[in-house]
Amino acid sequence: MQKRKLGSLEVSALGLGCMGMTFSYSPFPERSASIALLRAAVERGVTFFDTAEVYGPFNNEELAGEALGPFKGQVVIATKFGFDINDDGTHGTKGLDSSPARIRKVADASLKRLRVDAIDLFYQHRVDPKVPIEETAGAVKELIAAGKVKHFGMSEAGAQTIRRAHAVQPVAALQSEYSLWFRKPEEEIIPTLEELGIGFVPFSPLGKGFLTGKMDENRTFDKTDIRSSIPRFTPEARIANQALVDLLGTIGKTKNATPAQIALAWLLKQKPWIVPIPGTTKLARLEENIGAASVELSAADLREIERAAAQIHVQGERYPTHLEKMTGL
Repeated sequence: MQKRKLGSLEVSALGLGCMGMTFSYSPFPERSASIALLRAAVERGVTFFDTAEVYGPFNNEELAGEALGPFKGQVVIATKFGFDINDDGTHGTKGLDSSPARIRKVADASLKRLRVDAIDLFYQHRVDPKVPIEETAGAVKELIAAGKVKHFGMSEAGAQTIRRAHAVQPVAALQSEYSLWFRKPEEEIIPTLEELGIGFVPFSPLGKGFLTGKMDENRTFDKTDIRSSIPRFTPEARIANQALVDLLGTIGKTKNATPAQIALAWLLKQKPWIVPIPGTTKLARLEENIGAASVELSAADLREIERAAAQIHVQGERYPTHLEKMTGL
């Protein structure tokens, strides 16, 4: 697979989001199946893997550490800090916590769970309004100086917050939601990243599965599945938003590609420093997603997608209100 740069960090053009293997999208696969999938991804050219302490908590990092241990030095593992989590995995009372002491504690624990000598990319999972971003960036800068972290990242941060952090410690990558059905980053975020030389890692590049074309209004979600609480996934919203999937399918037929592949190929064409991280627990879906890197979209294709997408109004908010408040977009 082709490589791309997130700042100075080189990774595969498509990464793999590991969250759904232990968090948000139950039921979860057997641990052995997830380990096999992660190793299959490496064999197919994926070198960029995304996890976090809160996914579980803790067991997602442990899973990544075990699965990717044999490929030390060949893969890049990104993880995250930023939530108040007790040692037993229960959530503390603070909600968000990006205090320097907490960051140092998370780094030490993540190093052990990931079985690495240094964290390749350490994201602030959500901006903590209680802690000046300069303090947070400074704490990561100290970890980089100590050899425990290689690169600093942010997630769902606003443009001005990114600038302030970047002035203290260069930010290698921003991770935020971006896809054909959530394009707000185009307003301020992408121009800011381009100016500062920061890479962009879109999460949910397939709209939490909706853009694959495998989901209609009859699909039900377990109460433990995050989509059960998301306004954009009500049956009514799914009916209204089907037009976007139909557009992807129409384009896909001309390219011998699936809707998911067109959605990912579109993202890859937006900027050469964009690296989507679609998540999956299935080998067939992994191979389908990887295939998107080979789909060629011409300038005319992109214009047609833009023309058609402009006529589609996506319905439903992307998060419940309490989760949207944690973002800086």
